[in-house]
Amino acid sequence: MQLTVKRFEELSAAELYEIYRVRVAVFVVEQHCAYQEVDEADRHCWHVSLHDENGIAAYCRVIDPGITFPEASIGRVLATHRWQGLGTRIVREGLKVAQERMHVDTVHIEAQTYARKLYEHLGFTQVSDEFLEDGIPHIGMIWQAQ
Repeated sequence: MQLTVKRFEELSAAELYEIYRVRVAVFVVEQHCAYQEVDEADRHCWHVSLHDENGIAAYCRVIDPGITFPEASIGRVLATHRWQGLGTRIVREGLKVAQERMHVDTVHIEAQTYARKLYEHLGFTQVSDEFLEDGIPHIGMIWQAQ
């Protein structure tokens, strides 16, 4: 697997197309969720992806503090190959980006509730009751560097 970490302005048109293609396939088509998947936050984050011979195998974006939350945030987490540890791996890479490139020690996320255990395993703590976002149950979670 090859890791790629780039700011929005560093992405080529082909790279951005592939990111949007995979995100729409997962979050809009697969999850049957009509929402504005491409948003302004994309311009204010690190785009982190793992690639295999077929393209993007896992992806997340690490959003600058003050854009979505006062803290940095990780979102749009996906793995194109399920149950192979890629979700955990891409979130770990996202946390490294937050610490090493953004110099932050707190990350705030809104996780789909079904993925709570994955995030707890990575050190996140639930900080909100469950709520619906775009018809999907979510919870707020915070990660603090040790």
